[in-house]
Amino acid sequence: MTKQIKFIPAAEAVKVIKTGDHIHLSSVASAPQCLINAMCDRGRNKEFEHVHVHHLHTEGPAPYAAPEFEGIFQLDSFFVGGNVRKVTQSGYADYIPVFLSETQKLYRSGTLPCDVAMIQVSPPDAHGYVSLGTSVDATLAAVECARTVIAVINKHVPRSFGDAFIHVDDIDLFVQDDKPLEEAHFSTPNETETAIGKHCAALIEDGACLQMGIGAIPNAVLAQLTGHKDLGIHTEMFADGVLPLVESGVINGEAKNIDKGKMVSTFLMGSQRVYDFIDDNPAVLMMDVGYTNDPYIISKNDRVTAINSALQVDITGQVCADSLGTKFYSGVGGQIDFVYGASLSKGGKAIIAMPSVTNKGISKIAPVLTPGAGVVTTRNHIHWFVTEHGAVDLYGKTLQERARLIISVADPSAQEELDRAAFERFGQHHHYVKNYMSK
Repeated sequence: MTKQIKFIPAAEAVKVIKTGDHIHLSSVASAPQCLINAMCDRGRNKEFEHVHVHHLHTEGPAPYAAPEFEGIFQLDSFFVGGNVRKVTQSGYADYIPVFLSETQKLYRSGTLPCDVAMIQVSPPDAHGYVSLGTSVDATLAAVECARTVIAVINKHVPRSFGDAFIHVDDIDLFVQDDKPLEEAHFSTPNETETAIGKHCAALIEDGACLQMGIGAIPNAVLAQLTGHKDLGIHTEMFADGVLPLVESGVINGEAKNIDKGKMVSTFLMGSQRVYDFIDDNPAVLMMDVGYTNDPYIISKNDRVTAINSALQVDITGQVCADSLGTKFYSGVGGQIDFVYGASLSKGGKAIIAMPSVTNKGISKIAPVLTPGAGVVTTRNHIHWFVTEHGAVDLYGKTLQERARLIISVADPSAQEELDRAAFERFGQHHHYVKNYMSK
């Protein structure tokens, strides 16, 4: 028998939180803001202390991370989003370095406790199932492992398929809040991003299966794919950029070996159009992150093309994507999951794409990484590297060969200094390599 749902106020629901508890929040657009606010009210009243909060990237406010809650809440996130970046860099919040694929494993293995899972779901269907909507990721694992599950029922949460369904019998407390989901809007690609998009699009074959990360570059790539055929999606996330390609039939999943004809993702980050698109849409599977980001699952599709970005790359191909020197900017995320998965895929391509310079005109290609910078994709993993100045394949290349190739797509104003650094690093023979490769 399906239990009768009894709604209670958010303030009453969060009374289950105790000193020392570990709390999981559903992520991105699904962050349960009414529960977050009620939890913070209890924190201000000093009703508990040393409560650990965990989540991936979330949209909207994150008040529990503020310095005023030191000793009351400790944010230990799986990814450093923009709303918690400053407090993490200042030390009031912290970050757990972990592959996105393994975030669910932290809970399921017992490495990380989950006492209370606070989630946001769709209204139940006739059979008593609610949907996690826009974010399955590690939230399904948290629900499975939590002592108490608090669910916000929200009519704006889309009813997505895949691993997203939870039965109401597996939920302990219910709160109702019909506030619209947080939306994310991306700017129109600029000239540099458009150039990068064109270089990446030239590497994408018909029938490729795509993964793209967050930001303007993925949208710039997608905008260049209108002439392609039979593309598929197996990714950690997607946004508005895929919708025109689905509508035109460019993305249809017909060439996929697994989940044929389906778009596979674990969370979404976009406008209301994206949320409407996945609502009651069996062509979209919102899956556990342990599935979407498993490199061996990824590799089962042919021609997997993974496009991810970076903050800095050195002349040997080391990719920093999580920090600016010692200051954490984002996280490992799913970059290495998909770089490795694409590399294992038949005909696959792993691509790192970024502008050659920062907004301040500083070269993002450096002789060596800034001290403290984290290597996310190692020099052993990198294959294709793309800037607005071109695309180079580093796979199977020696250190001196790849230095020459990387420098060739650096900003022209930085090439002389980078070439000098390569000469100092590798010696006089580097000039021979340089001249040999230019023939």
